[in-house]
Amino acid sequence: MYTSVKTLLASIVDYAGLFPPAKLGIEAAIVNYAKYQSTPYSWMLNNFVLPVSRLHEFTTIVPTLDLKQRSLSLIISNNWKSELEIVHSLQLRHSKNHIAVTSLEFPILSPIEIEKVIPHLTENLEVFFEIPLKEDLKPYLAVLKNTKASAKIRTGGMTVEAFPTVTQLFLGILAFAEAQVPFKATAGLHHPLPGNYCITYEPDSPSTLMHGFLNVAVMAALVYWQKVTPQAALEVLQDASNSFYFTDNAITWGDYQLNIAEIEQARQRFFRSFGSCSFEEPIDNLQELKLL
Repeated sequence: MYTSVKTLLASIVDYAGLFPPAKLGIEAAIVNYAKYQSTPYSWMLNNFVLPVSRLHEFTTIVPTLDLKQRSLSLIISNNWKSELEIVHSLQLRHSKNHIAVTSLEFPILSPIEIEKVIPHLTENLEVFFEIPLKEDLKPYLAVLKNTKASAKIRTGGMTVEAFPTVTQLFLGILAFAEAQVPFKATAGLHHPLPGNYCITYEPDSPSTLMHGFLNVAVMAALVYWQKVTPQAALEVLQDASNSFYFTDNAITWGDYQLNIAEIEQARQRFFRSFGSCSFEEPIDNLQELKLL
């Protein structure tokens, strides 16, 4: 495996096995999370995604399992004030169990509401506010810019309509880069390259065009470093032919190149991760591409 692949994909998957289409029971999801930590691909695994409402279940089950990594990305509901108090209490009570809350994910709130939330946030947590790609992003980015908060975008869901168009995703990532607002993605990024895939695991599942996480990660790094024109960035996002060339020193697409330091910093400062209810599917697809 090339160093550039590992740098691009390190800690990139937030495991969301509780959510559709997998929608596992909480014990099964935690068991999976523990299992993935013992695989050769554990370096791709990031946080366990958990609604705050299910914290008690998690803290009850975890001590019974051999879970090396216990980092959580907590999903906050609209009842954010009381849930932030719960998060603070968890951090105090469960430090001895090595349960670490590393990030919070807020639902879609108005820019005015986001402004109300930000003063209540603590320094040691990465915070993501979901932003609807189909709306005007400027008011949201005006609030997030020059704060330590990040954006969250939905790149799929359980219906065809839940998937943003290529143009919507492209314009969103460009806007985040221009505003210097980091972001994460959630849903619909099970596959490295874009293509027409089934939305669920049911035999009669509808299919739609899904975006590729390799494309998103490489395009995000290129626009972060201002290395591409908007037209070229759009082409990167659309490229389903696996035109990415990986070596130990760089990633190349066409005439554009990212060195290891640039890849690493773009991941740390800009495209943070993506939530997926499957960890195995991305791995299997990367193996088919002979990247792992």
